[in-house]
Amino acid sequence: MRLALRRADCLVEVHDRSHIPLSGRNPALQEALGIRPHVLVLNKMDLADPRRQPLLEQLRQQGCSQVIFTDCQRDVNVKKVVPMVARLVADGPRYHRAESSEYNILVIGVPNVGKSSLINSLRRQHLKKGKATAVGGEPGITKAVLSRIQVCEKPPMYLVDTPGVLPPRLGDVETGMKLALCGAIHDHLVGEDVMADYLLYTLNKQQQFGYVQHYGLEQACDQIEPLLKHVALARGRTQKVKVLTGTGGSAAYEFLRDFRAGRLGRVTLD
Repeated sequence: MRLALRRADCLVEVHDRSHIPLSGRNPALQEALGIRPHVLVLNKMDLADPRRQPLLEQLRQQGCSQVIFTDCQRDVNVKKVVPMVARLVADGPRYHRAESSEYNILVIGVPNVGKSSLINSLRRQHLKKGKATAVGGEPGITKAVLSRIQVCEKPPMYLVDTPGVLPPRLGDVETGMKLALCGAIHDHLVGEDVMADYLLYTLNKQQQFGYVQHYGLEQACDQIEPLLKHVALARGRTQKVKVLTGTGGSAAYEFLRDFRAGRLGRVTLD
């Protein structure tokens, strides 16, 4: 990534707008930005709390003035990326790349926030072409710094996808749990039962009671076990699932999957 950074005219940082717009942004990546233009793309906006102004103010305080909210699955707002990048590159010094008419953009971020999806969406929008890089609903799909991928002809713009990078040490346990709930860390490394318990605690703390209606509960609950029983019943998994927590097709996994798909409401964890 450091080698690719030397050839980059601009950095596009992709982060999860829906659940953790502030938590988990790798400080090592912030240091790597240096003097290059920087665009922050907050993806999965369809799952997020729609209030934006307080978030934008916090991001400005962190030095992020160029922010775009996107939904790469539906190509929402993705067309704003190329004009903003072109303007920032044109307004800033390009040093040893001043003679080149091509724009090289490095895409960075933590795992599973939609970096590859953004590249594929830009290709659909500007080149009318299909996937150039694999995507998936779990971290670790992109394992190496890929070669340049063209996403636009006018101006000629090439993006380089990179693996998601987490900081070697997380600031606190809660940040780690938020990253895990958003799929930036493999579920089995934390434990689906632990994650489900933390998710229920967070939903109740924020008074986000969409799960009550979704699972047909009479009222909100503080204990994870009775909730997971309702999840298993709602999914018809009572015969298939011998335990309520664990890996695979467990009730805890179903609870996490419903949260990530937005079926429990538009929730922001930060």
